Amino acid sequence: MFVDSVKVYVKAGDGGDGIVAYRREKYVPKGGPAGGDGGNGGDIVFEVDEGLNTLMDFRYQRHFKASRGENGMGKGAHGKNASPYVIPVPPGTTVKDEETGEVIADLTEHKQQAIIAKGGRGGRGNTRFASPRDPAPNIAEKGAPGQERDISLELKLMADVGLVGFPSVGKSTLLSVVSAAKPKVAEYHFTTLAPHLGVVETTDQRSFVMADLPGLIEGAHEGVGLGHQFLRHVERTRVIVHVVDMASMEGRDPSEDYETIKAELAQYDERLVKRPKIIVATKMDMPEAAQNLQAFKENLTEDIPVYPISAITREGLNDVLFAIADILETIPKQEDNIEEKDERVIYKFQKEEQPFEISRDPDGAFVLSGSQIESLFKMTDFTRDETINRFARQLRGMGVDEALRERGARDGDTIRLLGYEFEFVD
Repeated sequence: MFVDSVKVYVKAGDGGDGIVAYRREKYVPKGGPAGGDGGNGGDIVFEVDEGLNTLMDFRYQRHFKASRGENGMGKGAHGKNASPYVIPVPPGTTVKDEETGEVIADLTEHKQQAIIAKGGRGGRGNTRFASPRDPAPNIAEKGAPGQERDISLELKLMADVGLVGFPSVGKSTLLSVVSAAKPKVAEYHFTTLAPHLGVVETTDQRSFVMADLPGLIEGAHEGVGLGHQFLRHVERTRVIVHVVDMASMEGRDPSEDYETIKAELAQYDERLVKRPKIIVATKMDMPEAAQNLQAFKENLTEDIPVYPISAITREGLNDVLFAIADILETIPKQEDNIEEKDERVIYKFQKEEQPFEISRDPDGAFVLSGSQIESLFKMTDFTRDETINRFARQLRGMGVDEALRERGARDGDTIRLLGYEFEFVD
């Protein structure tokens, strides 16, 4: 089954906890702190595997979680960093953040990697908090939580040539006779429900990848028919081949067919209009095909080569393949990547996020929220008085106490943070 769009959840590993420890060795008086730092959590990494051509694996596993870092140890030993969780994806995969719509990565080349979710930093052991004022601190941090996000994966086929046209114009038949691909061929619309790839080799040993793409109909750019399921795969093709039925077996006019498909491509993405293209006139072995071809050329307003062929008699096939190979030689392979400007990550100035926000629950309790204050809370070890006092000082330094007073907090009021309750002390 061909799967080209899927949504998944990824969670990077949490950092390991730092520990509180002290040196206790013979002949070493006042050994001091010796708690090591925790290891970093594992990243979620996507890596391109050119042996894949579908997102099928993600259909059966939608949740991915990396390992957490190892906790720190005595004698200042650092916990082991967790290995990244490497997930293979097919070339042509675009990764987007579901919440923001931001393009996280555009993966096109074999072995190309991208970090999708960053692992949490390991917590610091008490060795890191030693100072002349407090040479033996009883403070250590918990590991920072790893990044988690909902993402969408979209596959756009990496083909050199894309066959476009109305249903039943002969795209699948053409691919089946010029390559070893075996797409389904039948006399009904939308026989091809998923793109098929085939490697084509000309008689002078030039080769390229051709894609038979599901048939378009009017309104495809708005999702009619197979809509965007088809159109996304045209974006990366270097040459577009318009396949037009000259036998008019469906009762349509070939010129109108071509203009309709061209308009659908333009309305989906204007850059596709500028892509190199040729026209292949199919079914030339049928009656009236030659007459329709003549009328088609007369109505054609663009200077585009038209190649009449018959997939049954194989007449004209070599001319088409040579023409495609000649055009591909003039187009750099990386051009499709250069044109994907809207898919690139653009770094923009972003207003700094507020460290915390204050709201009220129906029972009158004050609720603290915000990524910065929540991360600080998760990294605090509440089993030790010194770390609790440190957390209180950090909140005071962030301006939480003052902000609560401005919101009307009084001595003894309840403060909630991530489901935990505290008592406000003025």
